[in-house]
Amino acid sequence: MIAPDIIERFNSWLLPPFDSDTVKEVKKLKKNPSELEEAFCNYLEFGTGGIRGIMGVGTYRINRYTLGRCTQGLSIYIKKTNPGRQIKSVVAYDCRNNSAEFAQEVASVFAANGVKCFLFSELRTTPELSYAVRHLKADCGIVITASHNPPEYNGFKVYGSDGAQITPPMDNHVIQAIEKVCYTEVMFDTDSHLVELIDNEIDQSYFRAVLEVAQILDSDKKDLRIIFTPLHGTSITAIPQVLELAGYKDVHIVEQQSKPDGNFPTVESPNPEEINALSMALKQAQQLGGDIVIGTDPDADRLGIGTRKLNGEWTILSGNQTMALFTEFLLEYHQKNQTLESNSFIVSTIVSSPIMKKIAHHYGVEFKLCLTGFKWIGKMISESPDKKFICGGEESFGFLVGDKVRDKDAVSATLLACEIAQILKNKGKSLYQSLIELYQKYGIFQESLVSLTKDGKDGALKIQAMMENLRKNPPISISNKSIIQIDDYLSGQSQNLLRSKTTILNLPRSNVLIYFLDDESRIAIRPSGTEPKIKFYFSVQSPFDETESFDLQILKLQQRIENLKSAFSL
Repeated sequence: MIAPDIIERFNSWLLPPFDSDTVKEVKKLKKNPSELEEAFCNYLEFGTGGIRGIMGVGTYRINRYTLGRCTQGLSIYIKKTNPGRQIKSVVAYDCRNNSAEFAQEVASVFAANGVKCFLFSELRTTPELSYAVRHLKADCGIVITASHNPPEYNGFKVYGSDGAQITPPMDNHVIQAIEKVCYTEVMFDTDSHLVELIDNEIDQSYFRAVLEVAQILDSDKKDLRIIFTPLHGTSITAIPQVLELAGYKDVHIVEQQSKPDGNFPTVESPNPEEINALSMALKQAQQLGGDIVIGTDPDADRLGIGTRKLNGEWTILSGNQTMALFTEFLLEYHQKNQTLESNSFIVSTIVSSPIMKKIAHHYGVEFKLCLTGFKWIGKMISESPDKKFICGGEESFGFLVGDKVRDKDAVSATLLACEIAQILKNKGKSLYQSLIELYQKYGIFQESLVSLTKDGKDGALKIQAMMENLRKNPPISISNKSIIQIDDYLSGQSQNLLRSKTTILNLPRSNVLIYFLDDESRIAIRPSGTEPKIKFYFSVQSPFDETESFDLQILKLQQRIENLKSAFSL
């Protein structure tokens, strides 16, 4: 039996202000009660990156009304907190189905509320939206995207005036403002003179900014063979152009994946974290004798990098490996050029590789740790105006070099990757050889992520129950290794079990548990903020053994990870 509150929400969508096409689609749900429940089971809530969900009619779906309600609430909040002046916004969108139409709807709501809206005339990358907010001195920004989610998804990311995704307390104020908005109060009538199309001028300014932070070499770029795939996404509007400006001539784009397409016809998932998504690019690299493979997600904030192993086989670097290589290179570069200032800092997240802290310590720079989600890295940059941000990264294939953008940026990261690959090639080395040298210096670190999907209206309840059980009944040991510390970011406490001591975690509250084992292994567990998943992050490490082959050492660490997974029945 369908709950009364769901029926009430369903019935309300059969009346004005909902248009006739929407009403027809809503009525069709009567034939499928389970779909009706899913569409109206709740309201979409803000996660780590705004709201994200399946497209369709209903309060729990992405459509013009749910996006309009969010924009209406955001408009009310920003106008209230900035009285007496013209409010400005920037709106961008990616390659997904309906993204262009949704962006226009969002712009119309802004304009109807008297908010000046700079709307990109065509699809653009998420990092360019972040850059544009600050460049245009706007009060907020919106990008219509669902990042690397499946084709049926779309979403709504909100950015503050600093170009970073909104964080507390602003996000809570915006959420409260949205929750007060009834659908009848959403204004869609456009004040056309308040919507201004933007494109090339912002493009060129952004490209120059990318070159400023990520270009290292002035010459010697003639022979790096780059294989690039946008995976049907927006990076086709930026990465080829930036590589050309930087002097790279031997760039080969995977033709079958070069055109933006929200159906992502050649991949199961447009996610560069998955090796299958880059299979076409890797095949082309093998055929053409490529030096590096680059693949980006639909909104171009994440990148995957392919490189050759010592035996000539192609492999994809993990997000942690990419982040560590980039960070090591940048800090070493600044140190050699005497530009590593005493107030420099780097940032990573609580579920990313511990190697980042070791790298920071080696170069004597401050290491800042933040919650999962790049919005927290953006927040740390904004809150440290007297310090020099070098770079920041997270395990989920996101990286940022310099502070021109305040979100992860696959465009500048791609250029940096190519600069590093070219420098190494000039020395007769590869990215993979550089990775081994990194492990020789700091020890070998291996990480693995397991995501359990819990779909449907009961999915969130199941995930909540799993987290509650892990808190109430924590294990004493995992895979025969004792737990020596438990960090619970929901309670804000860290328990040192060896010393029977509890300390306060100096980060905002978040639904994350981290177990530390006596062999320096670590398991972090958290629900996803953007998908119906619970995620397990495994990290193991060991000193580099010069008497043993690198491959064998990796296999041993991977076996340790498998043993940890088995303890959780994963």
